[in-house]
Parts: sequence; C-alpha cells; structure tokens
Amino acid sequence: MKHVVYTASPESQQIHVWQLNEEGALTLLQVLDAPGQVQPMVVSPDKTFLYVGARPDFRVLAYKIDREGKLKEAGHAALPGSPTHISTDREGRFIFVGSYNDACVSVSPIGADGLPGEPSQVVRGLDGCHSANIDLSNRTLFVPALKQDRIALFELAHNGELTPRAQAEVRTTAGAGPRHMAFHPNQKFAYCVNELDSSVDVWALGETVEKVQSLDMMPEGFSDTRWAADIHITPDGRFLYSCDRTASTITVFSISEDGAKLTITGFQPTETQPRGFNIDSTGQYLIAAGQKSHHITVYKIAGDNGLLQALGRYAVGQGPMWVTVSAL
Repeated sequence: MKHVVYTASPESQQIHVWQLNEEGALTLLQVLDAPGQVQPMVVSPDKTFLYVGARPDFRVLAYKIDREGKLKEAGHAALPGSPTHISTDREGRFIFVGSYNDACVSVSPIGADGLPGEPSQVVRGLDGCHSANIDLSNRTLFVPALKQDRIALFELAHNGELTPRAQAEVRTTAGAGPRHMAFHPNQKFAYCVNELDSSVDVWALGETVEKVQSLDMMPEGFSDTRWAADIHITPDGRFLYSCDRTASTITVFSISEDGAKLTITGFQPTETQPRGFNIDSTGQYLIAAGQKSHHITVYKIAGDNGLLQALGRYAVGQGPMWVTVSAL
C-alpha cells in the first residue's frame, strides 16, 4: 500500500508532500508555499482533505487532496486563538483545535463540501491547552491542559457540542505537563506523553478514567532538561513511541497484550529536536522530523521489539514541526 507523507515547516512557510513506497523510500511530489506559519495538520477521515492550523493570522486552512496525494488550497476559516494542535472527530464532521497560548479548545463544523466553518464553540480556561484527542468511540474528547497538570474530559454531542463529563477531568503528577495522546485499538486504554518530566501515563478508559501506570521515558542517567513532545501507537497496538527534544531521542515501548502495561525496549537517536513524528497505516514505518536539523528520517519498525532501523534521510523546509501520513 502506498502512503503520502505531509510535513509542515513553519519557518519557511511550506508544506512538503512525499510519496512513501512499500520499501520505505520517499519521493518528493510537491512543495507548497503556505499563507503563513503552518504547524498542526490532520487528514480528514475520508482522506479527501488536509486541514492545517496557521499563524499569525489564526485560521484553519483546507487543502483538497487529489489522487496522487497532492494538495490544492480550497478554503479557510478563522480560529479564536493560535493553533497548537488540530484533529477531527472520527466521522469527519467537526474540527477540534487546541490553543496553548490562548488557553482554549474550539469546535468548527465541517460542511458537506469538506470545508471548515467558523467556530461553533470555544471552551476557555484550559491553561497550556496542547491537544484535543477524540477517543475511538467518538464520544469523549480528551484535552490536556499542560500548565494545569490535568486532562479535561468532554462528551461530544451529535451536533458537535462539548459538555464536561460527569468525571470532568483527571489529574497528572504535579509538574508533569500532559501534552499529546494516543489510544489503544481495543478502546480500553489511552497513553499520554508529559512534556515537562518526559514521562508517559497509561489511562484505563471506562465510566471512570484511571491512571494505571506512569513510566519515565528517558535513558538511565539522563540529567538535562526534560522536554517531551509527541506520542504515537502502531495500528496493531503492539508498540508505542514517544520523543524528547532535548535528547533528540525516540523511546520505544512494547505494549502488553491487553494494553495496560508499557515496557521500554530501546532508545533511538534521531533528528535534532524532534518536535513531531508519525506512523504509516501498516505499522511498518515511522517518519520523524527534526525542528533544528531541517530533515526527516524514515525508520522501519523491525522485529518483535519494535526497534527502529533508519532507511533514509531527506531535507525538508525550515523548522519542520509536524508529520502526517495518509494511505492512498
């Protein structure tokens, strides 16, 4: 199966479009000059649009994806704050945007034409809001508020309205700084990477959400500033990966069969200051971007322990921050 890889480079205001073949090699398809500093990106569930958060004119850009994976700008809509993270619900009806600087999460409807509308709801008071993560059941939105050491929990109504769950939040360890999340395919567990102490928490999902494990993701003896960034899981739920920007390292975890327990199996040196990475839909390849190296590296996910084998390195725009992968 062929995939398309999108990388966003805000310093050069560019989106690079790559084709990822079955051997893990990238071919450059397109370099798109964007109208602003492009950062977070997400592909619509039907794979027909790429939605991108841009600044300093805060808005979501909509790009139509053609058969090859190339992009054509199709529209845009305003946002209430600087976009830090962007996602959609599982049906592709709503866009969620978290804003770290403006301490809010917004909901924007997606029209029948695939284009975003003006925000229909803005939830404020989420200091350091770093992401908005809909669970696999498409019912609960998890919103980490990094500066408050909490993850706010919202129910998603059919009309896109967010209301606090009966259990309105969960608390992390003080000073952890919850940032990004990933969900196990069995829908029973979620994993959150904490930026400020470079740890990963395992959350059991049910009527109540409970933390069942917290694991230091750094190599033994690491004494520099902890600065974790991103987290992703393989589609089969066997391996989890997180990255730290100070160490320029990707931590490899194996996941227990039930999803409840993580075990570190290795550490992969990677591009300088890895702000973002992602995994293809087959779970064979991981692509990491170096915000300070201005390159991306493709890794093969190998063996029974999920360790990474570097396959190729490619120059991209300046300051790449986001990697999104879509199957053709």
